[in-house]
Amino acid sequence: METATERTERGGSGGAGSAARSRAGLLALVAAVYTYALVVFGGIVRITGSGMGCGEDWPRCNGQWIPAFTFETTIEYTHRLLAAGIGMVVLGVLGYAFMKRSTPGMAGRGGLLRPFGLAAALFVLQALLGAVTVRLELPTHVTVAHFIMAMLFIATLIVAAVRAGVFGEVGSAGTPDPLAKRAAMWAFTTAAVGLIVVAFGAVTANTPGSPPACTGFPLCSGSLLPPAGAVPAEIHWAHRVAAFTLLFVSLAAALAAHRSRSPSPVRRAAWTAVGLIIAQLVVAAVLVLMALPPVLQALHLAVGAAVWFALVVWSAQARRAVTGMA
Repeated sequence: METATERTERGGSGGAGSAARSRAGLLALVAAVYTYALVVFGGIVRITGSGMGCGEDWPRCNGQWIPAFTFETTIEYTHRLLAAGIGMVVLGVLGYAFMKRSTPGMAGRGGLLRPFGLAAALFVLQALLGAVTVRLELPTHVTVAHFIMAMLFIATLIVAAVRAGVFGEVGSAGTPDPLAKRAAMWAFTTAAVGLIVVAFGAVTANTPGSPPACTGFPLCSGSLLPPAGAVPAEIHWAHRVAAFTLLFVSLAAALAAHRSRSPSPVRRAAWTAVGLIIAQLVVAAVLVLMALPPVLQALHLAVGAAVWFALVVWSAQARRAVTGMA
């Protein structure tokens, strides 16, 4: 059985420490949702062709702090302002956690301070990648790295929110049985596959000719395999294979969570993720069959980012249910 001291070390047992942890968790959730919106807006920058709306200048825009606003400039400049805003939010959350570091559940292993510190470091790296992306005029590999970094940034904030119990307390019922451990491993595997899908999606979206390279759905231009040597089609096809793999793995993982009688917050997160994955496949099918209209491209990105959000919540909750830490 878990002792009162262990509960206090893991997450606080009430009072001021618990309140501070809850407030920090809510701030982490706000920052994660803000970042999610920023990622979707970043997709709009790409979809509208506004990535060079500020030219090659960074942090200035076309050589000015407040530029002349064309359509593309307005989109890109707004994205930069929103990105600066999330930096202020994360610094504020980190500062709050640091001031409350002596309260139970804030510092140390399994506390909130570490993911907040990692989020701050990732934000700095993300800003530098953004500058490099603009300076090099949006090369695919840097743009993809910029997007993946944003997904990892969101993940650190979600982990902090899970540790604070924002998505429901699951705790740890002492020594977990093998089924619970296996279910947690399935959840982690699903999140790992989800990150692979995100990476392939970013490569597909940013490789010229790749988004329209496979017409029809689920086949690629009427064939099970893409044409040999057609790199854009092969990239698109690989993204589809990864997406279907994610569906099957997530279903197996959700069933494992059900069989192991995981806590209800874990099972709820699992089936939410599965539902979003199915919704994303439907959006992807309609997107391809309708010849990639911009509105559906934005929706595809929005649902895809929501899938990642849900997968991180699920895997962090599952780990917390087994180990007491996310």
